[in-house]
Amino acid sequence: MKDNEPTLESIEDYDTLKGSKKRTVWTVIVIGLFIGIILVATKSYYSSDNDSIPVEDAIGKVPVK
Repeated sequence: MKDNEPTLESIEDYDTLKGSKKRTVWTVIVIGLFIGIILVATKSYYSSDNDSIPVEDAIGKVPVK
């Protein structure tokens, strides 16, 4: 093990996050949830079952190069 790698004993906020680190973690979580909500809302708004093209012919052999 290298000397500059952190260990569990040397991390001062191992048990609880405090201060700016805690705000950063919560900011990342909130932004992730916000982006997820936007994606789900956009998908449900723009998707519909009527925009598919029905294909009735079977696909034969596909040539391989």
